[in-house]
Amino acid sequence: MINILEYGAVGDGQTNDAPAIQKAIDFCAAQGGGVVLFPGGRTYSSGYVLLKSNVEVHLEPGAVWKASSNLEDYYPLRNNGKITAHESGLPSFLNSEYAGRPFHAFIYALGQENVTISGQGTIDGNESVFYGDDSGYHIEGSYYPRVPLLLLEDVKHLTIKEVRLTNCAFWTVHLVGCKDVLIDGIRLLNNLKMANSDGIDPDHCQNVRISNCHIECGDDAIVLKNSGDYKKYGPCENIVVTNCTLVSTSAAIKFGTEGESDFRNILVENCCISRSNRGISIQIRDNGNVENVIFSNIIMETRRFSYEWWGRAEAVCLTALDRKPGVKAGKIRNIRFQNITCEGENGIFLLGSEDNYIEDVTFEGIRLTLDKKSKWEINGYDKRPCQGEGEIHTKISGIYADYVKNVSFHDIQITKKEGILPFYEEDVTLGNVKNVRIDVEEPEDGSQNGEE
Repeated sequence: MINILEYGAVGDGQTNDAPAIQKAIDFCAAQGGGVVLFPGGRTYSSGYVLLKSNVEVHLEPGAVWKASSNLEDYYPLRNNGKITAHESGLPSFLNSEYAGRPFHAFIYALGQENVTISGQGTIDGNESVFYGDDSGYHIEGSYYPRVPLLLLEDVKHLTIKEVRLTNCAFWTVHLVGCKDVLIDGIRLLNNLKMANSDGIDPDHCQNVRISNCHIECGDDAIVLKNSGDYKKYGPCENIVVTNCTLVSTSAAIKFGTEGESDFRNILVENCCISRSNRGISIQIRDNGNVENVIFSNIIMETRRFSYEWWGRAEAVCLTALDRKPGVKAGKIRNIRFQNITCEGENGIFLLGSEDNYIEDVTFEGIRLTLDKKSKWEINGYDKRPCQGEGEIHTKISGIYADYVKNVSFHDIQITKKEGILPFYEEDVTLGNVKNVRIDVEEPEDGSQNGEE
C-alpha cells in the first residue's frame, strides 16, 4: 500500500497535491499494481490525475479529494483546453447537442485495465467554480460542456465502490467505451439545481452492473449514452441496474438523448425513485435503436419542476423524434414494464412520429396514482429536444399514446386524487395507433372517478 503523504501530498486543502498523487499512482503501476491510499482527515486539493492499470485508489473515511478551482490545472482533451462558447449561444436546456468530449478532465483514464476507486472517503467536484446564471430553480453553467468528475475511457475491468461523489457541475461518472464495469454502493450527491449534473453515464459501454447506489442530482441520475465522438466503441449493451435509490430534477433513469449507436439487452429492477421530474425516459433523437429492455419492480414518485428542466412529471416517457432535419431517429421496440408503482403529477407518455412508430411495448401490473403536489402548472407533455414546438399543451391523461403499434396494457389501475381533476382529461388518450390493447381496471375504492 502506497501512502500519498509519503510522496509529497500535503492535504491542507490549498496546495495542489496532484503531482504527489500522480507520482504515487505511477510508482504503484510500475511495480505491477497495488493500492494508493488517501489517509483520512485531510482535504487534498488537486488538478488532473491520470489513473493507471492494476491500481486501486482508496480513500479512507474523512479523506476528501477536491477538484482545483483553477481551470489551468485540468487535463486538456480538445481544442488544447481552450474553452469556446456553445455554438448556439443558448442555455443548455434549449440546445444541448453534445458529441461527448469535454474541454478538460479532472480524474481521467484512457486504455487502462483493472482500475479501482474505493473507500469511504469523498471526491468533490468543486461545482461553484462553474456557476453561471441562477434562476432560483436552475443554475446554468458558466460554459458547456464543463468538467466531469470522472472521465474513464476504454477501461477494461473497472470497479467503483462505496465512495461518495459530490458537487459535480457536469456528468459525474462518464464511462466511455468501458467493458466489464462494476459500480456498487456509491453515494452520489449533487446540487439538485445544477444543470447537466448527471449521475452515472455509461457511454458506448458493455457488461455494466450498477447496484446498491444512492444518487441525487440536478440532471438525469442514471443515463445511458451513445455520444457521437465515441462511435468506435459500439453499442451500450448488457447492462443491469438494480437496488438503487434515485432522486433527480430531470429523469431518474434515461436512455439518450445522445444516441448515435444502439442500446440493447438492459435490465432495470428493484429501484425506488423519488422527487423526480420524470421516472423512466427513453429519449431517442439520433440514429441508434433501443431494444430488448425490461423495467421491473420499481416504485416512483414524480413531480413538476421549473420549465428549464425537461419533463412534465411523466412516470414513463418514451419518445422517438428527429432532433433536426437530416438526423433520423432510431427505433424503440421490445420494451417491457412490469410491476411499476407511481404516485405523481403525470402518467405514461408514448410518442413516436409518422414515419417512426414506437412498437412492441408491454405494460403489466401498473399502479398509477395521480395527484397535484407541486406549485407548478400541470399543462401537458414535454417533447424537448425536437424540431418545432417542444410542448404539447393539453390536459393530462393516465395513458397518452401517439404513433405507436403493437402495444399492450394489462392489469393497469389509474387512481385520481381530487387535486388532479382540474388538469385531467381522461384515462386513455390515443392518437395514431395500430394494434393497441388496453385493460384498465377500476380501483376497488372508486377513486378512479375522483372519489377519495
